[in-house]
Amino acid sequence: MTFSDYDPLKKKVFQILDPEGVMVNPREEPKIPKETLIKMYETMTLGRLADIKAIQFQRQGRLLTYAPNIGQEAAQIGPMAATTKQDWLVLAFREFNAMLYKGVTLEQYFLYWYGNEAGSHFDDDVKVLPVNVPIGSQISHAAGIAYAAKIQKKDEVVIAYIGDGGTSHGEFHEGLNFGSVLNVPMIVIIQNNQWAISTPRAKATKAEILAQKAIGYGIPGIQVDGNDVLAMYVATLEAIKWIKAGKGPVLIEAITYRIGPHTTSDNPKIYRTDEEVALWETKDPLKRFKQYLLEKKIITEASDEALNKTYNQLILDTFKKVESSGLVPLEDIFNYTYEHLTPQLKAQYEQLKQESEDNQ
Repeated sequence: MTFSDYDPLKKKVFQILDPEGVMVNPREEPKIPKETLIKMYETMTLGRLADIKAIQFQRQGRLLTYAPNIGQEAAQIGPMAATTKQDWLVLAFREFNAMLYKGVTLEQYFLYWYGNEAGSHFDDDVKVLPVNVPIGSQISHAAGIAYAAKIQKKDEVVIAYIGDGGTSHGEFHEGLNFGSVLNVPMIVIIQNNQWAISTPRAKATKAEILAQKAIGYGIPGIQVDGNDVLAMYVATLEAIKWIKAGKGPVLIEAITYRIGPHTTSDNPKIYRTDEEVALWETKDPLKRFKQYLLEKKIITEASDEALNKTYNQLILDTFKKVESSGLVPLEDIFNYTYEHLTPQLKAQYEQLKQESEDNQ
């Protein structure tokens, strides 16, 4: 594929597998090693199962407010499989599968949503930034890292994620404008999951498609079937080639869907229909990829059943470990915002410390 073939004004969506897992664009089928295909599928499976369990844990009062990822696995795993270890992942807060693929552990992820900041401390060789909740600021972070890589002549590509609603925020524009002007090695992936909390995509912007926002920055933009893991892989690989040729950033719009709520504090039944959700469930990225791998005889129903059983137990064991980790030290709540505690923070710390001692 080439970016000119899928110029956003042509309104063509790049796809390789249809919702049934059938090859509809065989010329573009990537030659991915078997072990990589297995890793992609296993990570998608672990992400899906852990996501389901995380929602259950939250409903049981064992986890804080949680942002589900169900339905968006392919939009994350495809791009990560196209990267190398030295490339960066700069995320928002719904990129669980991408984090897993890049080396963040399940325990670290659960720790974060459990309210323990140790979950933001990844291994030294894992080039993943912590969860970023302020909408849009991750694009500026990505542009800065990419600019640093360019100055230092490092062979690194930075991939940043943002939601469809996030493209209406100022830092989306500022980060992309900065990156395009300075020709930095950055890919921005819009996870267009159709809803910015309760605001539908159509009401968030007058742009017919989000990929066309790339035109204003003088960079390529492409719409990709975000539930097709192979298409996301190929599009990202093409973007990396573009960047390695010194041509600057690329914008990818992954058309996908948020099957669950925005977070566990949200009730999507208030603003969208069951029929809409049911339609998108037929486009499930995990089922699509599974069918492809079954046809290729890379997995079997028996191996998939065993994988699900193994991962379900792993998830339960991991969460028990997280729950047994205990409370974080009181001072950790205060120590990491400023180099030195402000007078107000010192007073708050002393007050809470005294209250804690009085209650013991």
